[in-house]
Amino acid sequence: MILETLQLGPVGTNAYIIGDQASGAGAVIDPGDDARRVLAEVRRLGLRVEAVVATHAHFDHIGAVRPLVEGTGAPFLLHEAELPALEVAAERALVFFGITVPRPPSPDRLLREGDVLTLGGQVFRVVHTPGHSPGHLCLLGDGLAFVGDVVFQGSIGRTDMPGGDYDTLLQSIARHILTLPDETVLYNGHGPATTVGRERRTNPFLVGLAPAPGS
Repeated sequence: MILETLQLGPVGTNAYIIGDQASGAGAVIDPGDDARRVLAEVRRLGLRVEAVVATHAHFDHIGAVRPLVEGTGAPFLLHEAELPALEVAAERALVFFGITVPRPPSPDRLLREGDVLTLGGQVFRVVHTPGHSPGHLCLLGDGLAFVGDVVFQGSIGRTDMPGGDYDTLLQSIARHILTLPDETVLYNGHGPATTVGRERRTNPFLVGLAPAPGS
């Protein structure tokens, strides 16, 4: 498996390029900015981008979606509950942060809880993880997960933006993150990767938070 991390944009959002070296199949997750840099890395790796996935529609995760989709012809995938946020993403970026981003395209496929995707030769299950945003999703794979802005090393996603809710975010983490094996690597939207076990033991927001039963 090929897995490359690029820190992009004014807040250093992690964009991920994943791929299968044998087949050349690839995908991009959360391309927040600088499509030319993403495309250059894709070419260097010899990958064919077959999907562009956003964990949610905040500007720093979708800023390069339009040029990347236009440059590769790949479909854009997003959770169905995130459509309202996508429609105002460019306006919110300008109003709240003074940042201009290209207006994102409409998704080619709307994702739902339980969908299964093959990205870069790897199989991922889509889980709906609201709290940071209403339609936030995580991608759970074999020994790893792409978790966007749900949980970070030592912290969790902010909940003060429109559609955010602290209690809902903790419920999402309890249901979908803390039920994963401790060795699962969490690739998040900002900062270094971490593991479920590390966050369970040391994250001040999660210490004592019990996994949701039956998840």
